[in-house]
Amino acid sequence: MALVQRLELRQGQSLVMTPQLQQAIKLLQLSNLELAEYVEAELEKNPLLERDEREPSDAEAETPKESASSADEPLEAALAREDFSKADDLDAEGSDVYAEDSSPSGQLDAQLSDWTTLRSSASLDDAGDEFGRTLAKAVSLKDHLLEQLSIASVTAEQRFIAMALIDGIDEAGYLRADIAEIAIQLDTTEDFVTGVLEIVQGFDPTGVGARNLSECLALQLRELGRLDPAMQVFLANLELVGRRDIAGLCRICGVDRDDIADMIAEIRALTPKPGLAFNSEPVQAVVPDVYVRESAEGGWHIELNAETLPRLLINSRYHARVSRSAKDKDAKNYLMECLNNANWLVKSLDQRARTILKVASEIVRQQDGFLAHGIRHLRPLNLRSIADAIGMHESTVSRVTSNKYIATPRGIFELKYFFTAAISAIDGQEAHSAKAVRDRIREMIEKEESRNVLSDDRIVTMLTADGVSIARRTVAKYREAMRIPSSVERRRVKLSGAAAVL
Repeated sequence: MALVQRLELRQGQSLVMTPQLQQAIKLLQLSNLELAEYVEAELEKNPLLERDEREPSDAEAETPKESASSADEPLEAALAREDFSKADDLDAEGSDVYAEDSSPSGQLDAQLSDWTTLRSSASLDDAGDEFGRTLAKAVSLKDHLLEQLSIASVTAEQRFIAMALIDGIDEAGYLRADIAEIAIQLDTTEDFVTGVLEIVQGFDPTGVGARNLSECLALQLRELGRLDPAMQVFLANLELVGRRDIAGLCRICGVDRDDIADMIAEIRALTPKPGLAFNSEPVQAVVPDVYVRESAEGGWHIELNAETLPRLLINSRYHARVSRSAKDKDAKNYLMECLNNANWLVKSLDQRARTILKVASEIVRQQDGFLAHGIRHLRPLNLRSIADAIGMHESTVSRVTSNKYIATPRGIFELKYFFTAAISAIDGQEAHSAKAVRDRIREMIEKEESRNVLSDDRIVTMLTADGVSIARRTVAKYREAMRIPSSVERRRVKLSGAAAVL
């Protein structure tokens, strides 16, 4: 076959976004904490942006309107039309898939330079951050062990081996390094390394340096003076505890059921992962993005949490003054770029707020039964249903509902909580929510009697009688997801009288 050259024209479609449009899409999926950090970074690098420190008036504190202005129409249309599910894979800088922003500066609405509808988020200059900077850095488990090693009465050789052992301890406090390998690497014997390990296992917290769960619990019981021969046999057969085999434990340990119950109570009071106390991350309180309150008219009042939304201004006076003094082309281009970026950021933040409100309002409308009566009235819901109702693309709804929380009279939930799979109903009735069915399974098991433990087949029969079409394997999957033992294990626990300690 001869090789020839020829010119062909092909028509195709591809996702083409300006860097500004990618910024707007990115802002949709940021949580309120991530948004605050992003805005702080923009304030630092854009001299035309500033935070509006004025107290918002009643009119300014109103929730953003649902109708989009003419300046928002291109972004609104893009969110409704385009699929941005793969937008995270694109790189805004240095990628040839983005079109250049050809819109001249100043064409955006003048109202964007005085965007005061939302309240400012916390800044790094706030007094609260001064307190945060004074907090001491959390001590890691490794640092804690090395501090104890520095004052331990050991030889130089023991200290060197102990440091190698500490390096092999994971965040839970268990030794994951192999003693034989350490002995070979440090040119010593396994017995000598084991002796040093016993020294490390005497450090705080008790149980650190253990090679398995049994050894970890044994170290803690030894310190309490409760490591007797029966307890040693008990720790060597922890798999029987997991199977709730009380009779087998009594036979192996040579004690009665009361003694086994006391042993189980003792190990329940111990710490299976002693190292986690030194590696815990600070707990961040969940701040809702949307509030839902019952209105006096009988419906639901939905509003954004203004505390989580930044309130920015564009300093037009400063821009005009600096523009007059700018002489060279680079300076003018820089000012034009800053103005364009500032205008687009303000517009993107406004669009983000209105989109979150629009999605949350539709979710509340479709899940009215849940808010009024509880989880049993949670309806099956997917992204497409919300997207079709508000005229947006599914990928946009997915981004908006990620890491966003809504405060309702029934608690604070992530917006994604309300999206649940559907389970078919019998005789063509309305489908049931998977979460509602799981709750019904949990309630059935909680109310079962010790001599009438419900099997998965029995639960299927009961649900079918209530109009739920469900398979046995689905019931088993839901039960395991809720960490509920099988009917055999539950029956063994109830009949043995050990349910209170297990």
